[in-house]
Amino acid sequence: MSSFDTVLVANRGEIAVRVIRSLRELGIRSVAVYSDADADAKHVREADTAVRIGPAEAAKSYLSISAIVEAAQVTGAQAVHPGYGFLAENAAFARACEEAGLVFIGPPVAAIEQMGDKIRAKATVSAAGVPVVPGVSDVDIPEGGFAEAVAGVGYPVLLKPSAGGGGKGMRLVHEESELAAAIESARREARGSFGDDTLLVERFVTTPRHIEIQVLADQHGNVLHLGERECSLQRRHQKIIEEAPSVLLDEATRQKMGAAAAEAARSVGYVGAGTVEFIMSAHDPDEFFFMEMNTRLQVEHPVTEMVTGLDLVAWQVRVAAGDPLTLKQEDVRLEGHAVEARVYAEDPARGFIPTGGTVLAVHEPSGDGVRVDSWMTEGAVIGSNYDPMLAKVIAYGPDRTAALRKLDRALADTALLGLGTNIAFLRGLLADEDVRAGRLDTELVDRRLSSLVSSDVPEGFFVAAALDRLLSLQPKGSVVDPWDVPSGWRVGGGGGVTFRLRAGEVQAVVRVTASTVQVDDHEPVEATATRVGDVLEVRRDSGIERYRRADGPQQTVWLARDGFGFAFADQEVRLAARGEAAGAGPVKSPMPGTVLVVKVAQGDVVAAGTPLLVVEAMKMEHTVTAPIDGVVSELSTRAGQQVALDETLAVVSPNEEQR
Repeated sequence: MSSFDTVLVANRGEIAVRVIRSLRELGIRSVAVYSDADADAKHVREADTAVRIGPAEAAKSYLSISAIVEAAQVTGAQAVHPGYGFLAENAAFARACEEAGLVFIGPPVAAIEQMGDKIRAKATVSAAGVPVVPGVSDVDIPEGGFAEAVAGVGYPVLLKPSAGGGGKGMRLVHEESELAAAIESARREARGSFGDDTLLVERFVTTPRHIEIQVLADQHGNVLHLGERECSLQRRHQKIIEEAPSVLLDEATRQKMGAAAAEAARSVGYVGAGTVEFIMSAHDPDEFFFMEMNTRLQVEHPVTEMVTGLDLVAWQVRVAAGDPLTLKQEDVRLEGHAVEARVYAEDPARGFIPTGGTVLAVHEPSGDGVRVDSWMTEGAVIGSNYDPMLAKVIAYGPDRTAALRKLDRALADTALLGLGTNIAFLRGLLADEDVRAGRLDTELVDRRLSSLVSSDVPEGFFVAAALDRLLSLQPKGSVVDPWDVPSGWRVGGGGGVTFRLRAGEVQAVVRVTASTVQVDDHEPVEATATRVGDVLEVRRDSGIERYRRADGPQQTVWLARDGFGFAFADQEVRLAARGEAAGAGPVKSPMPGTVLVVKVAQGDVVAAGTPLLVVEAMKMEHTVTAPIDGVVSELSTRAGQQVALDETLAVVSPNEEQR
């Protein structure tokens, strides 16, 4: 086998860790790059060597072509693996690698350029006989004719940046009254993410299912398709649960789509691993349309690896080194079923806005058929500079039912303490009746969101918090003064120990008397608690609930169960997996990030729901709106300003006539 001695991984997070793992198995020395924010990150620790490339800001580090090329040259790397995101589909980066004598582990520059521009990509594959979604591009629309062109395509339509992917800048528009705001937002996000605000307008396929085909091509003209992945469970046009194979496709359709994907790859002289994405109606699986080709490895590649038994990263390296594919199409077999869930630092109850914080403790699942691709370590700081994905939990089983069951158990055994995550939401989604039955489409999450998220706090968490607090207050030592025992004793009997606790906006008074726990005015229940290591076992009636525990800064104690987290600060409990609802008056930042746009001025009269500012964090825009009808009485925020979670951005006061 041809190979390289040293490969630089031009990325961070779980994909950098995953690529380094395959390089190690191939006997290849790995080089990591890192920003100041990632100096102690997992990918830096696991690489054979690492090079600092700049400050935390991505534009000055992970997106700096010159810094990455220089790092590769200094460390003696012969090749660069771009991972996904950042510069993975950047033709200028691939060209710079070639000019520096480095092998870019990806497709040729021409293929990136043709498929990276959605307008050119559609024209190219259409000429090759691949069906495409009806639509129109900016370049074909005369000035001032955008609304007319969209009407010609027919509502609903999807606005898509021509130069990017990953759901960034995509806007679904149902009617003309929504168009102007959608165009403004889509262009702004497209410029910020890809440096190009050219838009593509496509007809929105009703009840759409997102099916993608993995392709693999070598430098000798061989192109294989490795089966499909179902990626229909999405939020904000971004995938959250993916699986292989899809329950929608029969073998004939699978082969037809695979052949179309391979033809799309051949049409641009593709080399390496890539993904051709199709959309089809759930009601008409015989008709499918090309959407785009991702000229890189996909986030969801592990499910394909698990059902085919192939290491796609290893094959990327071999193909880039000039090796031919040793497989033929008839050798590709899909065995069993695999499902992947993306774990994000986000709050589903608040519109999936990113969260952040310091990871106080990590527990990741393991076992037969369970795989975790993660970059989480204790002490890792999750800020607003990068994408909020923390890990991917993947489960494999002999059939779909077994794989779903195993994934649910694996998520239940996943704990990331110190920040809010979407783990509980993912488990709720996996339990959905339609998801279990395979009745999927890209709008399912939006339809079911209210039933999948809740600001309610389970009573059991308050019980566990109070019992854990009581256990921590017990005196230590061989000689104990009875007066030091927190029993709530008083003349006439024991009054119990009372804790006033808060989780988000939910408050509770918990009274513990011996083994009896009463929450507010509810009936007292028998409850006992024992701690084994860092696990608190709470027995209530006949059930046992488990909560992991970790000590962090300022004696903070965290508890977690099925993705929920608590933090103690004195006698206040904060529920990390939930957010607080916005109210009238002060308008606060929903997440730590950067103010992109300020849409109002101090003194402006606004109505409830009027956009005030746009805040961006972790590649996501969030429009902050007026909570009430009134006047912007305070506004000290400016575009470009860094803001913290819950920092006051403006104050909207009622009009005098409303007082």
